Amino acid sequence: MIRGYVHPAFAGVASELARQIPDNGRSGAAVAVYHQGHCVVDVWGGCRDHEGNPWQEDTLSLSFSTTKGVASTLLHVLADQGLIDYHKPVSYYWPEFAQSGKGDITVLHLLCHQAGLYDIRSMIDDATRITDWEYMTDTLAAAAPVHRPGEAHGYHGITYGWLIGELIQRVTGKSFAEVLKSELADPLGLDGLYVGLPEDQFYRRAYLPNFPRSHRPPAEANARKRPVSLQNRLQANLIRGAIQMIGVDPDDFTRGLAPHGMARFSFNDDAVIKACIPAANGMFTARSLARLYAVMANDGELDGVKLMSPQRVREISQIQSRKVDRVVPIPMHWRLGYHRVFTTGPRTPHAFGHFGFQGSGAWCDPTRHLAVGFIVNTSGGTTPFGDDRIARINAQAIRAAEKLEGVKSPRFGLVPFLN
Repeated sequence: MIRGYVHPAFAGVASELARQIPDNGRSGAAVAVYHQGHCVVDVWGGCRDHEGNPWQEDTLSLSFSTTKGVASTLLHVLADQGLIDYHKPVSYYWPEFAQSGKGDITVLHLLCHQAGLYDIRSMIDDATRITDWEYMTDTLAAAAPVHRPGEAHGYHGITYGWLIGELIQRVTGKSFAEVLKSELADPLGLDGLYVGLPEDQFYRRAYLPNFPRSHRPPAEANARKRPVSLQNRLQANLIRGAIQMIGVDPDDFTRGLAPHGMARFSFNDDAVIKACIPAANGMFTARSLARLYAVMANDGELDGVKLMSPQRVREISQIQSRKVDRVVPIPMHWRLGYHRVFTTGPRTPHAFGHFGFQGSGAWCDPTRHLAVGFIVNTSGGTTPFGDDRIARINAQAIRAAEKLEGVKSPRFGLVPFLN
């Protein structure tokens, strides 16, 4: 059962969500859409945990790399206030960062994944380290890059959050969570935008069914290992071979996304949920993501709240590189902290946002004045940047917006969605 509200012109988005949620008693999702500054879709459905508890209007779901888009937006708001210059060295704001030959790395290099600091596997001895902000920022300050800044792209799948987050803390003198609340969540009246979930909000969280409730000890993790079948070995070798054929080292995927100990690490663990990991553990509602991106879809302002200038929106949306990435061999057309938007149909040359492992994502298209937020607690054959579920939802939203093209300020009355 899908609940919520939808503008009739966007009913296809809600219907697509209804088709996607399996009736297995543990899967759920939500989607929200803004068009021309108005909320036109706000629906949710399914279950939020193994016990079959229903997904509620205020349910939060961990959204993995979708968090990077939120962190990037926060940095751009501060840049618009004059606190950060993209072309200055990172060490100008964070002096310790200049260690190990990193003095030439700029803020722009961080935003475009060109700093060469993606190799999380060589930086830390165990995945549980990522819950410790100071340990990770000290480690990154001391780390040596794997290539010269700007000469290559390597998706900073886990390290991105501390690199951007520590910059934010340095220029504000406040914690990342405090700045997120004061600069984004409070001004926009968002009901669910957390990176590091307070314990008094735990009751709202969805669980990820494909992760255990807490970290497994090493012995248990080893006991669960199964022999690798010949078919799986052949498939893995074929994938490695295909990646190598396009000139990418398949080991870079592991270096960038799989620190030691990931086999027993759980994103359901309370310590992970409470930690601040701005690349990977944002807990969001779909409506908060859509409303945040709606600001950028409308020249930096929404409902009288101005977060950034129209010039800033144009700057951050410009493609910086079309090169193939070292970690994920997909041309992501990196903007300043955002990537291209995938759909199953309509082209999106001016759209930008960030999707995540497990399938979540949020994005905007300033030319269509359109913004979408999608959260989900189950995987659907996912990549590090979502899967075809969000691509199908995106296509429905774009087609609906295009049908309304030229219709200025249509009647945006929402009606209950019934399926």
